[in-house]
Amino acid sequence: MSSHDAVTEAAADRRRWIALAIVMTAAFMDLVDATIVNIAIPSIERDLGASFGAIQWITAGYALAFAAGLITGGRLGDIYGRKRLFLFGTAGFTLASALCGFAANSEMLVASRLLQGAAAAMMVPQVLSIIHVTFPAHERGKVFGMFGAIIGLGAVSGPLLGALLTQWNIAGLEWRPIFLINLPVGIAGLILGRKFITESKAPKALRLDLVGVLLVTLALLMLIYPLTRGRELDWPLWGHLCMAGSLVVFGALIAYEKYKTKKDGSPLVELSLFKVKSFAAGIAVQLTFGVVMGIFFLVWTLYMQIGLGWSPLKAGLTGVPFSIAVSTAAGLSVQKLVPRFGRKVLQAGALTMAAGVLLYIWEAGRYGTSIHSWQMILPLVVMGLGMGLIVAPLTDAVLSDVPREHAGSASGLINTTGQMGNALGLGLVSVVFYGVIDEERLARVPGEVGAAFTDAFQNALGWAVAVLAGIFLVMFALPAKPKQHVEGAESADEDESAGESAKEPALSH
Repeated sequence: MSSHDAVTEAAADRRRWIALAIVMTAAFMDLVDATIVNIAIPSIERDLGASFGAIQWITAGYALAFAAGLITGGRLGDIYGRKRLFLFGTAGFTLASALCGFAANSEMLVASRLLQGAAAAMMVPQVLSIIHVTFPAHERGKVFGMFGAIIGLGAVSGPLLGALLTQWNIAGLEWRPIFLINLPVGIAGLILGRKFITESKAPKALRLDLVGVLLVTLALLMLIYPLTRGRELDWPLWGHLCMAGSLVVFGALIAYEKYKTKKDGSPLVELSLFKVKSFAAGIAVQLTFGVVMGIFFLVWTLYMQIGLGWSPLKAGLTGVPFSIAVSTAAGLSVQKLVPRFGRKVLQAGALTMAAGVLLYIWEAGRYGTSIHSWQMILPLVVMGLGMGLIVAPLTDAVLSDVPREHAGSASGLINTTGQMGNALGLGLVSVVFYGVIDEERLARVPGEVGAAFTDAFQNALGWAVAVLAGIFLVMFALPAKPKQHVEGAESADEDESAGESAKEPALSH
């Protein structure tokens, strides 16, 4: 190799690691944004006079718009270029963040959050696709490990960041900086992304399946909207019919996707993936784990800030041991444990997390409203270690038996089901948390708020334990040892011959 070739290769190598840092930052920004709002909810409620329904929509609306648009966003990236869609999504996300930050009332904030979720759905699916086309097979295991750690860190650092920004009350803006902080990050991502990310598309011409887009969006709305509004409207009949009808729409989606596959081979959802046992099981794990996360992060915030009367900063700092535990376990699981013990690591994660939740339930009952931050450290660390053992290796385990040409499509479905679970969990907060609070009694006896919220918190966590037990059992269908995407020398050769500009790997969302 000549010195000129060596310099060119080093420059290309540097470019792809910069590209990775850019897309990872975007993924981090999205994850932080999904959780940062929770800690600021009491402040938003006071400032905008928002109802509980509006508060749920500020969180669930984002998750719903994100979940509904993810598969579509991935497909659009395949058709029009992943770099182009990534930059378009980042621009939309930055603009929506500005609108959230300057929202004059709760209606404007809900609408801006929906827009923000839709923009994230254009931006986020490109992250895994860009990683696939930028890195050869033998390096992807390491990159997925980093991606898993970012997911864990993003999900749990949001509350602390939200607490600090709310507590500091910068320029008297109270909760608004939690959204405005995205502006400089988004603008930097746009400028650097244009320069360093290499454009790539799917190798064969694909069409956008508009009927599929419509059906998947309608099915999700019919399921999650009545769950979110149900308690407020006293569980009307139309809500139950709507939720039952969503199953019919999901059935229609499956039937139409089968027809679309035969007709032109360009379906929105690649149904053949579900014949892969480990993928189908992994999707079930992703969905149910999303439900646990959706429930836990919101009820935890409500319990600490409204039930115990803690400040946003005290609540945020209480979560620091959790963040550290997640990041530590995430790094350890991918690099050291999974290559040796395989799916047992993920199962140990589910059991560890359940143990932490049970410990938290016991402590909340034992100490009541006089519980201290330091007393929460042990259950939070145990829960965090469990979560870290699951989030980092899960993507790799789910994708390990998926054919290479469908890796992009599979990535889109993993993201979608996680977000769908999250939106579902947020909707279920009405049932598992607020459903056990007697609001009329609290209006008469305000002094009982702490005890009522503690009971509701314990009830919601009890449901989380039951879901984690189910996750543990479903994990038996995951491959005993994920292949870590190291597909031997031939796939490395394939990567090399797939075009210098990394435009050829057959990916389709």
